[in-house]
Amino acid sequence: MNRMSQNLVLMLLGGALLRISAFSTTYVNYVKPGFRPLLIAAGLVIFAIGLLGLVRRSAEHHHGPRVAWLLCLPVFAVFLIAPPALGSFAAARSEAPPPPQVLDAYAPLQAAGATEMKMSEFIGRVFSDSNQTLKDRTVKLTGFVTPSRKKGQWFVTRMQLACCAADAYALKVIVRGVPQPTPDSWVMVTGTWVPTEVDDNATGIVYAELDATAVERVEAPSEPYE
Repeated sequence: MNRMSQNLVLMLLGGALLRISAFSTTYVNYVKPGFRPLLIAAGLVIFAIGLLGLVRRSAEHHHGPRVAWLLCLPVFAVFLIAPPALGSFAAARSEAPPPPQVLDAYAPLQAAGATEMKMSEFIGRVFSDSNQTLKDRTVKLTGFVTPSRKKGQWFVTRMQLACCAADAYALKVIVRGVPQPTPDSWVMVTGTWVPTEVDDNATGIVYAELDATAVERVEAPSEPYE
């Protein structure tokens, strides 16, 4: 690849970063929202370096082999094909995160009606709240549908990031009592916690469970990860 082609690729890469971070919210499919200023700054710097180099090479009237332009095709693909947020395929292959530490500092649930909460809070209350504040309380969980190998159940799932999509892991809650919607569709599940006895000597992954009374299809949130 000649210098002109390298500079053009830099401009395209910088433009791709700006497209997903400055001019859309696509970047939240890959990193946490707090990384947006860094992505915009990186995109501007990369684009400026490529543009400066391209102007200098153009002034020298240097011409390289035309086949080098084919190396720009993968960069064009970034503009045309943006990978979606992680879904059920990744969740089905994700190892469960370590069990939460014992905490009793959760805020009180509302007195009446269903309480909408994050998946991480629900799972934390199930496994680490010694006061069992979820007992006989109705909650609402929002996530995407992940199939289960066991008949009569499926998972409502939300991916959680430590930094970016590469280190994401799945927060999954078993849903019982209602038919499974289409995999990867986003739903809000209303139901009550099903207490599960955890055997310290048991092998395998233990999931929190929800006895569902209603499932509502919803739009995917602007921030798909917790």
